[in-house]
Amino acid sequence: MSCITVIGSGLIGRSWAMVFASGGYSVKIYDNIPGQAAKAVTEMKKQLEELDEAQMLRGKLSVSQQLALISSYDDLAQALEGSFFVQECVFEQLDIKQNVFQDVEHLVGEDVILSSSTSYQMPSKVFCKVQKRSRCLVAHPVNPPYYVKLVELVPHPETAAAVMDTTHALMTKVGQEPVLLKKEIDGFALNRVQAAIIAESWRLVQEGVISVKDIDLVMSEGLGMRYAFIGPMETMHLNAPEGLEDYMKRYGENLRRILTSSGPVPDFTGEGAKDLVNLEEPGQQR
Repeated sequence: MSCITVIGSGLIGRSWAMVFASGGYSVKIYDNIPGQAAKAVTEMKKQLEELDEAQMLRGKLSVSQQLALISSYDDLAQALEGSFFVQECVFEQLDIKQNVFQDVEHLVGEDVILSSSTSYQMPSKVFCKVQKRSRCLVAHPVNPPYYVKLVELVPHPETAAAVMDTTHALMTKVGQEPVLLKKEIDGFALNRVQAAIIAESWRLVQEGVISVKDIDLVMSEGLGMRYAFIGPMETMHLNAPEGLEDYMKRYGENLRRILTSSGPVPDFTGEGAKDLVNLEEPGQQR
């Protein structure tokens, strides 16, 4: 089990190819546009050389050794031959992803793991045209995967435990930081937390409480500094003498009051977006 196929040669596909090669895996990158995968390999060569010069190259292999592990394909069947793991990285459009996996299933053995990089689509929708869904999952990276190591592993309702374990081991081996979701949910974990932050930030600006510049500082110079090292649960645990339960006794009612006062989901488009932009006209930054 040493060969991986990456479908799609855009930013995410190239990043995955570089991550897998850094871990010593042979990588076949495929794109349905003739010549596009070959161009992607050329771009990866440039990126890897720049990373090496900046002493940021991942893995123990040299640039030339990693490049030797990456090959490009315009033919899907050839790209899939001999691979034990397939990472899809095509456009974030549900019907395209569904058709890709339907085509892939006809060309691989039943033990080949099928993984999607989708950011939002639930596995039950992405893999609805696949017959054997026990080998399917979402491996959602944080863009770009080469630099941000977190990857969410989200199972289809029928995904076998062994598939999750194998994928977790693979991601760990290539230097990623996998987190396991126990079941599928819209937005997964990262995007749900991100959406909550975006919504509240948007509301605070739109209601005239704070400027765009300053709400960004709340994150970059405050919460972001803290959460770069420890997460919200550990933060609460360490912020009270007796741990998490003690924290909630002290501050739980305040949290409840704040959450209860939060408004409805903001209007992120149309007049809502225009109003927010207008609040940030020159001279109104503070």
